[in-house]
Amino acid sequence: MAGRAADSTVLAGARVVLPSGTVEDGRVTIESTRISASAPEDARTIDLSGHWVVPGFVDMHNHGGGGASFTSGTVDEVLTGIRTHREHGTTTMVASTVTGEMDFLARRAGVLSELVEQGDLAGIHFEGPFISPCRKGAHSEELLRDPDPADVRKLLDAARGTARMFTLATELPGGIDSVRLLAEHGVIAAIGHTDATYEQTVEAIDAGATVATHLFNAMPPLAHREPGPIAALLEDDRITVELINDGTHLHPAVLELAYRHKGAGRVALITDAMDAAGFGDGKYELGPLAVEVTDGVARLVEGGSIAGSTLTLDTAFRRAVTLDAIPVEDVVRSISANPARLLGVYDRVGSLEAGKDADLVVLDEDFVLKGVMRRGEWIIEPKTA
Repeated sequence: MAGRAADSTVLAGARVVLPSGTVEDGRVTIESTRISASAPEDARTIDLSGHWVVPGFVDMHNHGGGGASFTSGTVDEVLTGIRTHREHGTTTMVASTVTGEMDFLARRAGVLSELVEQGDLAGIHFEGPFISPCRKGAHSEELLRDPDPADVRKLLDAARGTARMFTLATELPGGIDSVRLLAEHGVIAAIGHTDATYEQTVEAIDAGATVATHLFNAMPPLAHREPGPIAALLEDDRITVELINDGTHLHPAVLELAYRHKGAGRVALITDAMDAAGFGDGKYELGPLAVEVTDGVARLVEGGSIAGSTLTLDTAFRRAVTLDAIPVEDVVRSISANPARLLGVYDRVGSLEAGKDADLVVLDEDFVLKGVMRRGEWIIEPKTA
């Protein structure tokens, strides 16, 4: 059940993952809404022996959940999607749009920017319409357009300073100039839904692109004579790669390949979630396109392309540790610290450090979620003996 923690609370006895490593029998002190370096004598103590305490998850690529779409939902529906993901440990998230008419996207930016301004979202990610028709995935081809810097600026202006990322096929006309424009405004230029060559991708990175949108998906595969964007994105330390660890988008060996080449400091685990996340199988819409979710896998009704995911980050975390054998500390960096740094909010979230927001997740010894706190308030309070 949700509820405000006591003014001073100490979480004791758990394995606590800090930036410096894991502390056995650790302690986390919460004072009101923040993490504190010390606890008063009258602080309430919660024994979390046999558990892990990790930073709240940060999702930089999320289209919705709980039956609600960030692209088309009302404010109340968007809040439903946000609450759904918070219940799965995501205490900070960006709302991602999908391809639509420019005027529609500008209006959506106005709606979503209000939720950013009031602290419910960490920003807006525009995925489309500036992407390649050859790698469109679950985007409406007739609504795609080249990344004209004037159109990019229109969405920047509509977002009123809350845009955090644009996904671009940077090989298209205007792509490189748009990367430079975004870099000048402190907004992430992400390479994705792209049919670029290796050389074109290098050019975009040199121009200021810093993220690979769901690496491997919606881009040419790696080939020995035509390495394409994947090789360029993997080899360059300026790039952080998004990975969707749901067991559908990526084979475990490919996930391991990305970690091995990038290192944990350049990986961001994301959901790319759509409405069905935390809601169930059935028929949905992703922008103007019909989607059917069966056994947790979302595909376009017409054509069968994967249409986002139904993933939540607690599942991504558990898979990474238990199935992919990635060290817990590396998963924490990928699912909390790295995206927080990219989004410019690491001073407040992304790690368990004094002075930061009391955003944290409690996991049992099998890495099953048992508790979620956001800004000192329990969204799910762990049951203790």
